[in-house]
Amino acid sequence: MSVITRQPTAARSTAGRSRIGMGLWRGRFEITQYVRSGDTVMFTFLFPVIMLGLFSVAFGADGDIQPAPGLPPVSVAQMYLPAMLAAGLLASGLQNLAIDIAVDRSEGVLKRLGATPLSPVSYFLGKILQVGATGIAQAALLLGFAAVVLQVPLPIDPEKWVTFAWVFILGITGSALLGVALSAVPRSSRGAVAVVIPIVLVVQFISGVYFQFYMLPEWLQTAASALPVKWMAQGMRYVFLPEDYSALEQNGVWDIAGVAIALTVWLVVGLVLARVTFRWNKRDA
Repeated sequence: MSVITRQPTAARSTAGRSRIGMGLWRGRFEITQYVRSGDTVMFTFLFPVIMLGLFSVAFGADGDIQPAPGLPPVSVAQMYLPAMLAAGLLASGLQNLAIDIAVDRSEGVLKRLGATPLSPVSYFLGKILQVGATGIAQAALLLGFAAVVLQVPLPIDPEKWVTFAWVFILGITGSALLGVALSAVPRSSRGAVAVVIPIVLVVQFISGVYFQFYMLPEWLQTAASALPVKWMAQGMRYVFLPEDYSALEQNGVWDIAGVAIALTVWLVVGLVLARVTFRWNKRDA
């Protein structure tokens, strides 16, 4: 009986290692393919950097801004940096994967992968590794550009950087899983961009990416609370803005615990939706 009991356990352990190994291999392949795609790199990788520079030039001509009496003045670049970091997480994860997977499905790439030993778990792992690697590089470039070119002061408190790390990990992983789920919506490769980009833009506007969140009407702030980008941006504002700026938040506090809960919930929702909706081809039901 002991032999019979151990064999399935060993088989599951081997299968698990195999899935992880295949996922790591797939991740390396996905990163290589991403780097070779110049248009994708330009649009999703450099977009937040370009937008931060444009906002700084367009709205920063008059110097630092003071959103409310009693708050310390900050530069326009510092005000927009948290929003651009959140936008980068959404673009690298949800937007990038939703379009890429929809195109692969439409062109039959996924159908061919489905005929190989590659499991959906390994495929998901490879995509998340690609998104994670490019997201880290994008965030590093954005922070370097903000600090060196735009002279944005970066935090020196280690606790702030710990918060940045877990907001980044939860945000980009959840965005990637939601991107996998959203990829099931477009019916063709041509329709992928037309479906995904408007959704991303609307979510960004509602969540205070292009307009400062405190400037949005109360009802729109409440609606944004149901979206993950709002919480990503709020966590990033806590990291990169002065402590007194919590007064501009909807409830007057940073609510970091709420950020962690909301992003964790969205990660779980994304995982469930990705697993339920993902198909190697459209004809699978």
